[in-house]
Amino acid sequence: MEKFSLSSLLSQETEFIPLVTNEAENEINEQEIPTEIPILPLRNTVLFPGVVSPITAGRDKSIRLIEDVQATPDKLVGVVAQRDVDTENPGFGDMYEVGTLAKIVRSFKMPDGNTTIIIQGKRRFRITEIIASEPYHKAKIELIPEEKPVEDDTVFTGQIDSIKELANRIIEESPQIPTEAQGALKNITSDTFLLHFIASNMSMEVEGKQNLLETNSLRQRAKIVLEQLTRELQILEVKNEIQTKVRSEFDQQQREYFLQQQMRTIQEELGGNSIEAEIEEMRNRASEKQWDAKTGEHFEKELTKLQRLNPQVPEYSIQRNYLELLLDLPWNEFSKDNFDLKRARKILDRDHYGLDEVKERIIEYLAVLKLKNDMKSPILCLYGPPGVGKTSLGKSVAEALGREYIRISLGGLRDEAEIRGHRKTYIGAMPGRIIQSLKKAGTSNPVFVLDEIDKLTYGGQGDPSSAMLEVLDPEQNSAFYDNFVELGYDLSKVLFIATANNLGSIQPALRDRMEIIDITGYTQEEKVEIGKQHLWPKLLREHGLKKTQAVVGKRELSTVIESYTRESGVRGLEKQLARLIRHAAKSIAMEEEYSPKVTKETIREILKAPRFTHDRYQGNDVAGVVTGLAWTPVGGDILFIESSLHRGNGKTTITGNLGDVMKESATIALAYLKSHSEEFGIPFEAFKYWDINIHVPEGAVPKDGPSAGITILTALASLFTQRRVKARLAMTGEITLRGKVLPVGGIKEKILAAKRAEIKEIILCEQNRKDIEEINADYIKGMTFHYVDTMSQVVELSLTNQKPKHNIQLVPEEKKTAKTAQ
Repeated sequence: MEKFSLSSLLSQETEFIPLVTNEAENEINEQEIPTEIPILPLRNTVLFPGVVSPITAGRDKSIRLIEDVQATPDKLVGVVAQRDVDTENPGFGDMYEVGTLAKIVRSFKMPDGNTTIIIQGKRRFRITEIIASEPYHKAKIELIPEEKPVEDDTVFTGQIDSIKELANRIIEESPQIPTEAQGALKNITSDTFLLHFIASNMSMEVEGKQNLLETNSLRQRAKIVLEQLTRELQILEVKNEIQTKVRSEFDQQQREYFLQQQMRTIQEELGGNSIEAEIEEMRNRASEKQWDAKTGEHFEKELTKLQRLNPQVPEYSIQRNYLELLLDLPWNEFSKDNFDLKRARKILDRDHYGLDEVKERIIEYLAVLKLKNDMKSPILCLYGPPGVGKTSLGKSVAEALGREYIRISLGGLRDEAEIRGHRKTYIGAMPGRIIQSLKKAGTSNPVFVLDEIDKLTYGGQGDPSSAMLEVLDPEQNSAFYDNFVELGYDLSKVLFIATANNLGSIQPALRDRMEIIDITGYTQEEKVEIGKQHLWPKLLREHGLKKTQAVVGKRELSTVIESYTRESGVRGLEKQLARLIRHAAKSIAMEEEYSPKVTKETIREILKAPRFTHDRYQGNDVAGVVTGLAWTPVGGDILFIESSLHRGNGKTTITGNLGDVMKESATIALAYLKSHSEEFGIPFEAFKYWDINIHVPEGAVPKDGPSAGITILTALASLFTQRRVKARLAMTGEITLRGKVLPVGGIKEKILAAKRAEIKEIILCEQNRKDIEEINADYIKGMTFHYVDTMSQVVELSLTNQKPKHNIQLVPEEKKTAKTAQ
């Protein structure tokens, strides 16, 4: 009961707003009722007998009905409430059976095209028979008699008096209702109309008002109205009490908090607390989770804790976020693996050329999983130089398995909380990236790529590499503990794939938990196939070109690889090929003439002069020069160990920007040569009269590693024996003071570099024989390998009896004469 003037009511946008009238309920003669009554369905409202109300009609059917009714003498229409307010074109099944027979008092045409009518309720009726639904609803009705109390019914009289009193008190307590409303109530003399007028203005739902309309007994109707008014008065008093308390007890800084508290109190009194509804929704979601009993008990305990917290304190949002995370995590929810091994092999071969060892390992994992259907996922670590496809391999594995794909980059990560999460006692706390990623994936068995695991760093916030130990330990990760979750989470079904460029920087304990798969890089032949089958088609799509608009052959790809890239992977190759395609795209866009076929001439024109002329054998025309093999982060390479003698007193100089390991190798080689000088036919006095200079060209490039021991010793032996090294021979290996040859790593890269440099013979340690056997025979066709155990075997295999063009005299003649005289 808040608006009481017709002008204010007509200005409202709602379909129905009750209107005060001083007229008592009008009786109507049953004989005056037509056989067929038009039925007008209303939304959000129930019309009571005697009440005058404005109604806005916007439906075509309703407007047509109003026009036809106004043309009749009695202007009677049946008003019935809709069951569902969202129904746009209600049928008889969408309306209540009991309504109010009303008379159209007046009608207005509104500017928006709608029609507003003033109607007055007359009698209650019930629909007995449906007549028509077009052009609007018509039905036969029967009037419902009122069960009025006897004249001296003291109970009913007391109810009416109480209703009047409560209504006056509500008017007094509510600042929104004008005081003139009390005068309007006093002018109502009919108890029945008073009851209906107050009922139409109460804040009841349509269903409640409809139930009131269908109640035949006026005494029962008065009881329902009295109960509702009592409830509204109590709510109003509580509201006013809270407002008074807030104004009197608290200052401006606490105003916002207690206004929210006031709202919460009002919602609780009305029985519609949104916070409680949210908590109930969480409880319902929890009932659908597949977690164990311990987790369920923990969740219920934390939910109860949330109910006790004040929504305005910071801990409330932390607790709520925590519960939301528990509900969002995929507890024991797994995607179904695809065990079609042939399909998996096709996907791996489609996306990556070569990498046979990795593919075979994935197929083995799938095979075991298919047979056993339950296997702890291995922790694979793909180790190799940049650009060889380690990261993209994880996406192909996920597609082959039919699992979700997750990737996180660990490069530069120095905070342990990034792995284990923060304790939820802190504001802004969040789970670690492992748990966050699983929440995003939606399953507990994704393919999880841990990129750049070798670049984890130690910082002031703990050691993240140590935190990874539990994640990557198959014996522990079945109950991975995140500080934020505070519960063990099963990671044993996750297929972790780590990538690394350098195993030396990985913590030994962490490296021990992973299965290392070495991806050593691609040969030139493999790069050509990758460029032809993968990179070139991919770049054509990315640049919007058709296959016929840019064509490249294998020879041209080989030219780009040899002259414009120096890498183990194919990233640099992709960049150079993109330059070729961009040139074609520019010519097409500018409508210039160009040749779609890429030739060596166009390569030089677009990419300019060759950047690299490496891996070319230079020959050994002088003694003391030996070809060695080296490993670099971008693949294998050859290098030349040069040595020379000049008169002096036995001083040794090492140049070429060498590291400590190579300097030590040079020292050991010279020491071994001195101790076995007679075996090699070298006068011991020669070491006294000559200074030695050992040099590795390209001094601007730092060089280090244990692979040059036998190369340096061979260079010194060639120098002092004045015997040249065999043509097109290279070697790699480390030595000891006893002359033993030790195995070294990076054999595949070194051998492929030797192949590119047209080296024909390679000297290796006997223990490196297994590394050669793992290389594809096609890649080393035409090469001869010599496997040795001692340094004497190396010298015997590498040195010829050919003397250099400019032979030197190791012991000067005057020194020999002096010695003979003595």
